[in-house]
Amino acid sequence: MLDERAAVARHSGCEPLTVTHDNLEHMIARTALGDRAAFSDLYSHTSAKLFGICLRVLNDRAEAEEAAQEVYVKIWRRADRYRVNGLSPMTWLITIARNTAIDRLRRRRDAQPGLDVADTLADTAPGPEDLVVQSGERARLMSCLNELNANRAEAVRRAYLGGETYADLAAQFDVPLNTMRTWLRRSLLKLKECLTR
Repeated sequence: MLDERAAVARHSGCEPLTVTHDNLEHMIARTALGDRAAFSDLYSHTSAKLFGICLRVLNDRAEAEEAAQEVYVKIWRRADRYRVNGLSPMTWLITIARNTAIDRLRRRRDAQPGLDVADTLADTAPGPEDLVVQSGERARLMSCLNELNANRAEAVRRAYLGGETYADLAAQFDVPLNTMRTWLRRSLLKLKECLTR
């Protein structure tokens, strides 16, 4: 784990820095206006985290680097779509990185017929963070997460906010892979039901 953090820090060319929610929102807003300096600052403060997510999903350094580049192109082009809504801007950035990496993993699988990566592919269905980004209802989501069993809620957070795979989560919670899939599927259904009340 320490080696991965060091690799991520080396990739970004700087040590990971702590930046506030407000600072990130300001950088995203300035990026939406075409401010290259703000975009450079955003990259400096977030590239290690987003590269780490791409690396975790793809498990290939070169491909993760390409995915990270693609992520920042998307951020540059879509910065105007981020709206200040009480949601962590980091969640918005992580969602872009995770979805980009998963799309690449799908393309890799499609390019190699017979390759079965289902056990390492995180669920691509819209997760709680996608619903929150779209609806701006973070408080409702947190309330609904609190209604879940603690283990289920933690698994949902790790899968959909942390980008961890089903296989990783099954190992960490010491349950069979199919049980983890069931946990997450049922938890998402409960969250959906709660959010539509």
